[in-house]
Amino acid sequence: MSVLDRIALALIVIGGINWGLVGIFRFDLVAWICGGQASVVARIIYTLVGIAALWCISLLFKGNDEIKE
Repeated sequence: MSVLDRIALALIVIGGINWGLVGIFRFDLVAWICGGQASVVARIIYTLVGIAALWCISLLFKGNDEIKE
C-alpha cells in the first residue's frame, strides 16, 4: 500500500468520524475546529476528504497482492 493510499484512508477515517458525529449529535467537528463550515480551512478539509474518497474507490479494484506491500 503506497503512502498516498494510506493518507487517503486516514482522511476517509477522519471524514467518517466527522459524519458520524453529524449524524448522531448534529455536531460538525471540522466546522467547530475551523470556525464554521464556510471558512476556507474547513472547505479545504472537506475538499481533501472528498478527493481522498474518490482515490479510495481505486482501492476497491486493486487485487490483494497489489495492496499488501
